[in-house]
Amino acid sequence: MPPVERPLKDSERRLGYAAAFTAGLLDPARPPPDMVSGPGGKASVRRYAVYRNNVTVSLIDALAASFPATRRITGPDFFRAVARSHIRETPPTSPLLFEYGRDFPDFIERYEYAQAMPWLADVARVERAWLDAYHAADAEPLASALLASIPPERLADTVFMPHPATFVVRSRYPAVTIFAANRSGGPVGRIEAAGPEDALVTRPGLDVFVRHLPPGGAVFVSHLISAKPLGAAAAAAFAESAEFDLSANIAGMLNAGAFTAAQPGERA
Repeated sequence: MPPVERPLKDSERRLGYAAAFTAGLLDPARPPPDMVSGPGGKASVRRYAVYRNNVTVSLIDALAASFPATRRITGPDFFRAVARSHIRETPPTSPLLFEYGRDFPDFIERYEYAQAMPWLADVARVERAWLDAYHAADAEPLASALLASIPPERLADTVFMPHPATFVVRSRYPAVTIFAANRSGGPVGRIEAAGPEDALVTRPGLDVFVRHLPPGGAVFVSHLISAKPLGAAAAAAFAESAEFDLSANIAGMLNAGAFTAAQPGERA
């Protein structure tokens, strides 16, 4: 006796329809699903194409809102082209549009027509960090008085807790200067900066700040974010740059509100 097929529930039908409907929205080569029809049961290729185009345009606009400096550098036409290619390769997985584009900088780095701008991907990474900092949870920054209360002999063992809005972006190019020049609404003049620049992105209050880290600063802050003790972080920073200034970097990270707590860790 052949098995009896169970009739589909309404919820299952709706999920099946939604899956079939969305499957081709970001793939222009894919035909509309069979269940999509117009008046009189006729095929609705044009209507589906309009909906498909609206989805793509909305995602391009979302990327443009997240990466305004990148768009300004490339111009709107180039940006739309690279954004469209990214959307087809990496469709969104979250209903929150601000979450979309996390892989966009990596895509720009691989994008054939962006190779003449090797610094562009890092500018986009700074912008992504800016957006993540903007949406991060609020927290009270570490007060300098609390750090001063730790006994000097325990400072090297001290471990810091990063603020949720703290990010470090490293670049072989002057990404911070290029980001700052193109993030404002004013005209962009000739950028004289050259060489690598590392960014510290924070939001101790309502506003997001992007600071150019001094030599060794990125290694220092990154080690602290990774829960390495202060002594180990300083040693790594000195190993990278003989110009590293420990006192100035501690003052800088406190002023930036990059951490929320500090306490002596266990001694080895």
